[in-house]
Amino acid sequence: MIRRIVLALVCAFALHSVANAQPLARIASPDGANVVEIEINGEGRASYRVARNGHAVIAPSRLGFLLVDAPKIERNLRLTAQSTRRFDETWEQPWGEQRRIRNRYNELRFTLTEQTGQLRSIDVVFRVYDDGIGFRYEFPDQPPLRDVRILNELTEFNFAQAGEALWTPALRSNREEYLYYRTPIEEIGVTQTPVTLRLDSGLHLSIHEAALVDYSGMNLMRIEGRGLNAILTPGIGDAAVVRRAPFHTPWRTIQISESAGGLVESRLILNLNEPNVLGDVSWFEPGKYIGIWWQMHLGTASWASGARHGATTETALRYVDFAARNGFNGVLIEGWNIGWDGDWFGNGEEFNFTQPYPDFDLERVTAYARERGVRVIGHHETSANAAHYENQMEAGFALYQRLGVRVVKTGYVSDAAGARVNAEDGHVRFAWHEGQEMARHHQRVVETAARYQIAINPHEPIKDTGLRRTYPNWVSREGARGMEYNAWGNPSNPPEHEANLVFTRLLAGPMDFTPGVFGMETQSPEGVATTWAKQLALYVVIYSPIQMAADLLENYEANPGPFQFIRDVPTDWEETRVLNGELGDYVTIVRRDRNSRDWYLGAITDEQRRTLSAPLSFLQRGVRYRAQIYRDGPNADYRGAARSDIVIEERTVTSADTLTLELAPGGGQAIRFTPLRRR
Repeated sequence: MIRRIVLALVCAFALHSVANAQPLARIASPDGANVVEIEINGEGRASYRVARNGHAVIAPSRLGFLLVDAPKIERNLRLTAQSTRRFDETWEQPWGEQRRIRNRYNELRFTLTEQTGQLRSIDVVFRVYDDGIGFRYEFPDQPPLRDVRILNELTEFNFAQAGEALWTPALRSNREEYLYYRTPIEEIGVTQTPVTLRLDSGLHLSIHEAALVDYSGMNLMRIEGRGLNAILTPGIGDAAVVRRAPFHTPWRTIQISESAGGLVESRLILNLNEPNVLGDVSWFEPGKYIGIWWQMHLGTASWASGARHGATTETALRYVDFAARNGFNGVLIEGWNIGWDGDWFGNGEEFNFTQPYPDFDLERVTAYARERGVRVIGHHETSANAAHYENQMEAGFALYQRLGVRVVKTGYVSDAAGARVNAEDGHVRFAWHEGQEMARHHQRVVETAARYQIAINPHEPIKDTGLRRTYPNWVSREGARGMEYNAWGNPSNPPEHEANLVFTRLLAGPMDFTPGVFGMETQSPEGVATTWAKQLALYVVIYSPIQMAADLLENYEANPGPFQFIRDVPTDWEETRVLNGELGDYVTIVRRDRNSRDWYLGAITDEQRRTLSAPLSFLQRGVRYRAQIYRDGPNADYRGAARSDIVIEERTVTSADTLTLELAPGGGQAIRFTPLRRR
């Protein structure tokens, strides 16, 4: 099917022409900087283009669809209606990296209608923000286009300027878990989104999507020069998407910023999602957790039963005691339930989500945790067998609700295209992790979990497209190479990996990266290629409302000094700012605690030693702060024993000060700023 899509795109692109087209509609952002114009050329092909401050950003890029059982929607089109409107609101996240978010845009809606044939029509809606644009297609109910079978979109992104891109390959076996390429735009292959670009002019862009509901995920394929075309994840049949009108596609998004940090501060993806439909979700409490997890990746314990079984009652009680002593509100326990013996990878048919192994007393452990102010974090590994999971998930959530479990980590381990779903014909079919059937599955999971007041944190997930606004119990997810690659990866994550994530994967939403490892020697030849100070900084740099302290307990008990920052750092923020940063190289982020007046700073670098300037103007004027600093020591380096070289010190600062941050190769710095009482 992928070959069929590629051939169709190549043939269609060869016929594509926008010569001598004149704008038929125009819309600008509220500040006037971003402008979208709509054109239809002499062959009736529609396209859009984007300019910022009068300079071309997106050259004419076509709109349209390839259908499985009907002529494509692309030629002989005319613009038959258009309207505009303005919108401005400020809404509040129940939890998040920023409490209050302004949602201000100008909208253009227009109708494209065929002049010949069946006279089919589609609407296209553009919302233009100060920080970018979003657009989507809407299919009205009409006799010639009621049951729609989409092979692919003809949506293009043709960049008007040269530049470089950060991207990861799509439609390959390891789902989203690949290292990033940094290449000229012309060398992009087939890429996942977000894909982030820095144009030669210095402008920064990121292409992604918002509100992926009942539709296949969008990837991008380079077609010619600096052009990218949407390529939808295949479905379980000959169509990528099967829908009945009326319906609309997800938003196709282009974040635009003069700086790399502006992409991080953008809330475009969230704003393009619908408001909260769950109502009060105060039962979910952001926080930090530990877990029976890292030892399995190190190979010192197993998920499977037997002498090396990690999830025993005794071990779980010890973890609960540690969490209670150190202020953690959660303990993740993996491998507690029947099904981990034998060949579970990519199968999942033996998993039972209510029956524990004989050496794990689920009732006792959850009760013990509740008595100590700690909640067990549930775990449902499905091996991407969504069909099997859906048969049991209601019972699994009901059990967890009775036991006081409020967060469940789900898992979908299998090769790409190895997910199993219930098809409409009653059979179980294989599917891609980001195909339409899996989008439907994840929606069912999060809606079912909400009925039981349970939050969901999927690993090997469908991509994040901001649906946490609509479903605030969808609190985090994986969706990229996480910490476990430092345990057994060959290679492990290189020093620039986290700086790449900040400007790519994390633009989509929170990531359960699981930082905080002090034990640097692992099964991977490179080990953990960061310094201790960088591991601390990741708690600020990588956002998630649930953050794991991933290491073994003995490593924390042996190092109370640096561990103190992990104990202190919150996970729910009033506001977030980026002080500096460049794609894949370095970044400095500050966040203000939602429940106090404290600020926290995290700075990280790639393999290069760096000196960064951090103006403290974000602090309240006229107030003195105690800065608790965790920085790389003089010999710190991501290679060898020097990774643990860390200096912990304090100084008094004000908003008038500027700190100089010295970052070791692969290093970082973490700082807590606490207001001092006036004498």
